[in-house]
Amino acid sequence: MIDLRSDTVTHPTQAMLDAMVKAELGDDGWGDDPTLNLLQETAADLLGKESAVFVPSGTMGNLASVMAHCQRGDEMIVGDQSHLYVYEYGSPSALGGISVRQVPVEDDGTLDINLIEDAIRPNLARYPSTRLICLENTHNRCSGSVLTPGYTDSVADIAHRSGASLHIDGARIFNAAVYLGVPVKDLARSADSITFCFSKGLCCPIGSMICGSREFVDRARQIRNSLGGGMRQVGLLASAAMVGLNTMVDRLAEDHSNASRLASGLNEINGVFIDPTRIQTNIVIFDLINRDVSGFLQEIGKLDLLASHPYGTKVRMVTHHGVTAEDIDEALDIVGVVCSRR
Repeated sequence: MIDLRSDTVTHPTQAMLDAMVKAELGDDGWGDDPTLNLLQETAADLLGKESAVFVPSGTMGNLASVMAHCQRGDEMIVGDQSHLYVYEYGSPSALGGISVRQVPVEDDGTLDINLIEDAIRPNLARYPSTRLICLENTHNRCSGSVLTPGYTDSVADIAHRSGASLHIDGARIFNAAVYLGVPVKDLARSADSITFCFSKGLCCPIGSMICGSREFVDRARQIRNSLGGGMRQVGLLASAAMVGLNTMVDRLAEDHSNASRLASGLNEINGVFIDPTRIQTNIVIFDLINRDVSGFLQEIGKLDLLASHPYGTKVRMVTHHGVTAEDIDEALDIVGVVCSRR
């Protein structure tokens, strides 16, 4: 089975499993798990922030972050195709009492600077206060598109001039750094907070990280605990995450190469529409022409290829650790066979 549904389907490497067996443990409820403490210090340093806190999932990381930035009744600005808005269960509003104002996402994953400025509320008593602007890098629903440090700096400047903060949902931020060839801290330098996932391209079984100032992370940790995200001997997970940071970042370039190979091959198949030049990292989204997506997914599944259906006529395939160039070629053969059927 070639599973291209997501990079979340990866399993921990043998090195991760070995590290988990040997991990030195404590109780994070008391702050004395040495393996986790090392991971949090390492993550904060990599992202250029003062502090970091481990959370079970990216969804909890984003929620704890926005709740740490905003009070009940405040407003946050997000992209209308952002993971935080589309896939996270309305949690900022449902659990944080935070109003969510949407700005259209461009094809490249950016938010138009002018539209961001227009969405910021005037400082009048009748309006909620705009306290937060959220970006996503890389952008899940925009084929893994990358935001540059310069663009992020521009949005941060708008946020800070208006008295708001900038949060980055950086679930795949290391993919962006590898694609641009820059240190990951360059992509977070102007953000007040950033989350990233260990359980996607970094191949770990569980976990995400929130990074920011010491004061912010202390608030986020308290909110994490209130959401049930505090854990005990979490060094078991932190040890795998350390292996991920040490061994899985540079190899993301292989996933990007395979995604480019996939996109170029799909472009040659009748019944598929894709612009291969838009593929930057490891997410490939394409359209089916005059074909039911659910039926297509069933047919390729019978031939041992798995993909996902993000919306509309689109199919999503994600490359990751364990998927080889040969697997990509086989996947293209399967898509070609299915698309040739009438």
